[in-house]
Amino acid sequence: MSMRVTFLGTGGAVPTTQRGPSAFLLEREGERLLFDCGEGTQRQMMRFGTGFSLSHLFVTHLHGDHVLGIPGLIQTMDFNDRSEPLAVYGPPGSKGHLTNLIEAGGYRPDFPLTVREVRPGAVALDGDDYEVRTFATEHRNVSSVGYALVEDDRRGRFDREKAEELGVPVGPKFGRLHDGEAVELEDGTVVEPDEVVGDPRPGRRFVYTGDTRPVDATVDVVDAPDLLVHDATFAEEWADRARGTGHSTGREAAEIANRAGARRLALTHISSRYAADASPIEREARGVFDGEAAFVPDDGRKVDVPYPDDE
Repeated sequence: MSMRVTFLGTGGAVPTTQRGPSAFLLEREGERLLFDCGEGTQRQMMRFGTGFSLSHLFVTHLHGDHVLGIPGLIQTMDFNDRSEPLAVYGPPGSKGHLTNLIEAGGYRPDFPLTVREVRPGAVALDGDDYEVRTFATEHRNVSSVGYALVEDDRRGRFDREKAEELGVPVGPKFGRLHDGEAVELEDGTVVEPDEVVGDPRPGRRFVYTGDTRPVDATVDVVDAPDLLVHDATFAEEWADRARGTGHSTGREAAEIANRAGARRLALTHISSRYAADASPIEREARGVFDGEAAFVPDDGRKVDVPYPDDE
């Protein structure tokens, strides 16, 4: 099963020719989830070939560089005769503002659309074999949340050699055992699943903070995320500015990643001060967090998220 993140917009509040405002698309088993939707997101989706068939849109907070792409994207979906429903999620107090934004100019889409407020510490979306959790973040003068997509544990590995040693015939009984059902052999022996199936294996875990100061909730929402996408607006030279505006530095993001046990760290919301060269942010983060596992993605970069036991 595949999981891939496309970085549609990795810039800060002021877009540059290199980086658009915040937007990240996660594709998982044919389903597409969009996290934030800054100005121009729909054009980035065209440019980088993600398509528009979203099922859910998660908004971290209401600052313009995270939401101003929503009206255009929804109208384009409508012009393309979309009929599938779309759910939009936002932090406490956001429903009215998001609804007004969607309906700008008196426009209302013809396809079903719902807007839901989600509080920190809740499950925003309970999927078939995953959930999207919310956690509290800390940004300046605004209600904000982060999101963590957490897959259910997978079945343990099936030990075919052991099953055959126990006399289980090759065929349907293998599948029944792997599904957790005991089977009876011709001689009356009962083979239990735990005799031939290993311990459950963890699914994948993706965490996105939106704009935030370093907070404990990012560490606590899930153990050992496979990919943490964290605010890293500034390098340490602007640490005071980061504190004053409710953002993080690359070093601070790396420290959170270490505490969370993250496997990879994507540094985003890059200030326009670093339009020509974001390497100071990346270099400082790599000095704290496992070398090349920390990176500043360019717009359009696609990152596959493998299972923890696949690497």
